[in-house]
Amino acid sequence: MSRSVSLTFPDGSVRDYPAALTGLELAESISKSLAKKAVAYAMDGEARDLSDPLATDGHVEILTRDHPLALEMIRHDAAHVLAEAVQELWPGTQVTIGPVIENGFYYDFARDTPFTPDDFPAIEKKMREIIGRNKPFTKEVWSRDRARKVFGDKGESYKVQLVDAIPEGQDLKIYGQGDWFDLCRGPHMASTGQIGAAFKLMKVAGAYWRGDSNNPMLTRIYGTAWASQEQLDAYVNMLAEAEKRDHRRLGREMDLFHFQEEGPGVVFWHAKGWKLFQTLIAYMRRRLADAYQEVNAPQVLDKSLWETSGHWGWYQENMFAVKSAHAFTHPDDPDADQRIFALKPMNCPGHVQIFKHGLKSYRDLPIRLAEFGNVHRYEASGALHGLLRVRAFTQDDAHVFCTEEQLESEILKINDLMMSVYKDFGFDEVLVKLATRPEKRVGTDAAWDHAEAILRRSLEKMARDDNRIKTGVNEGEGTFYGPKFEYTLKDAIGREWQCGTTQVDFNLPERFGAFYIASDSEKRQPVMVHRAICGSLERFLGILIENYSGHFPLWLAPVQVVVATITSEADGYAAKVLQRLRDAGLSAELDLRNEKINYKVREHSLAKVPVMLVCGKREADEATVNMRRLGSRDQVSMGLGEAIAALVDEATPPDIRRQRARIAATEAA
Repeated sequence: MSRSVSLTFPDGSVRDYPAALTGLELAESISKSLAKKAVAYAMDGEARDLSDPLATDGHVEILTRDHPLALEMIRHDAAHVLAEAVQELWPGTQVTIGPVIENGFYYDFARDTPFTPDDFPAIEKKMREIIGRNKPFTKEVWSRDRARKVFGDKGESYKVQLVDAIPEGQDLKIYGQGDWFDLCRGPHMASTGQIGAAFKLMKVAGAYWRGDSNNPMLTRIYGTAWASQEQLDAYVNMLAEAEKRDHRRLGREMDLFHFQEEGPGVVFWHAKGWKLFQTLIAYMRRRLADAYQEVNAPQVLDKSLWETSGHWGWYQENMFAVKSAHAFTHPDDPDADQRIFALKPMNCPGHVQIFKHGLKSYRDLPIRLAEFGNVHRYEASGALHGLLRVRAFTQDDAHVFCTEEQLESEILKINDLMMSVYKDFGFDEVLVKLATRPEKRVGTDAAWDHAEAILRRSLEKMARDDNRIKTGVNEGEGTFYGPKFEYTLKDAIGREWQCGTTQVDFNLPERFGAFYIASDSEKRQPVMVHRAICGSLERFLGILIENYSGHFPLWLAPVQVVVATITSEADGYAAKVLQRLRDAGLSAELDLRNEKINYKVREHSLAKVPVMLVCGKREADEATVNMRRLGSRDQVSMGLGEAIAALVDEATPPDIRRQRARIAATEAA
């Protein structure tokens, strides 16, 4: 009697089928039209080849090209077609690896003459030809010896190395498409024709074999592929828009910051950029003033503290260690301090020390300590990316020490604060994911179970109470000391940025022996909640620059107004206008240069100054100004007092505006 499997379908129905049935046969048993559209099937959310048998019980779904799981397969198949196209056009080229990546794929090639973008038209044409052949993807399992011999005979030395690297006992799968084949784990769609025409080669780069600079340099060709031409066009347009919004270019044009080789991964803030940075900090300080105590922990601490915290063992490769210069030059000097210190990569151990200083009662809790702490973390030079990936940055960090009974309430208060802050910066769509226990971690399973249960319950309530919040789970992505929430923001052109975090920690207080006196006069260990809203302030500013495309709202703009003259006859009046603006608290500059007004407008528009007040002789005589907004050709004539009042109102930060509204409402009541 043949064995059967019990399959659960997306509509909840359950049916039994022979275990030898393939995915394609299952699709045909449901509908001939479904079988024609099928590209693969999924078992318990994992995509599989249509030719694979249904070997176990589980949740099954037939995948068509428009299914989210099929997109990765479209890209995977496109990488194989790219490799075949290159080898057809340039015989003798060796293929190495070709994985799927975010929004696309790449393939690394070994060739004496590196490829260039000039080769793309020919490659894309050949790829379309291969897709048009609509050859089926076939799968075979080879022995290690056969694979080594076949690839060796073809001169594919890199493939031989890949075969040798596969652990003993694992199947060596070979996927073919017509006469061309490749070593691959799969899965693949049914045929090359299912890839479609919505693909594009994007760029080339050099890449060392296996990422080792001692190995040969390969040519990496990047591509993107989508289920439809509309999706491809939208992605390409988004990239073009993202290039225009690149914070590094805008940082130069707006004179905000720069980087240089002598300080890799650290920011040289210019005056305007530093003003923007300080405006952000001032805003965050105001938001924390009522509930948090701002503290400051040392920048350099003995490595023994980091050993106690666990960072020296778990995070050491990302830390900077230092000694005194005298200790390096005189290692045998008994009077020299030979200890190893670390630049802090995070603020939490310092905050535990501040909490421990002095006896704490349950009546004192929760204690919320905040710090705009400068931290240092090592990043590989190739990973550095403007403000978005640096080695030294400022965290808007805070740590809440509370009882277990207070924990859920504190998490919800943190969420309310975060969502309010994000709204003030124009982010209305927020994805909150629960990151659960990683494989390498500290603490007991019971503590992790408890922490994750509280976060799951809190996440459900947050989503019920705020329809802006979407939720998800990142399995295994928690920190080594506890689970966390990850807050991801969507910007003006649809890109996602992970910013804020809320992390529950039962471990660090225990490691440092932190305690409070409970109501029964016994010592109790507090729960520690790590939270950051912006995360890295430098990175958050990079995100804001790109989100606003440099067009900051008036309250954020480092230079809010430029007063520009049409003629030198208005210089004296323009200087008075400047002083009135500054007296009103506005950040204003004066442009008296002997240049045409259109030239001045273009220059200050490039610098993204939100408002220009243009003054000529007539304006001087009438005590008026012509107000011109960034991005608009129109200008409005206004009385000077009226213009300043309007700008002062517009430049009021959103939190202060809300505060004034509350005060007004209270007084009216």
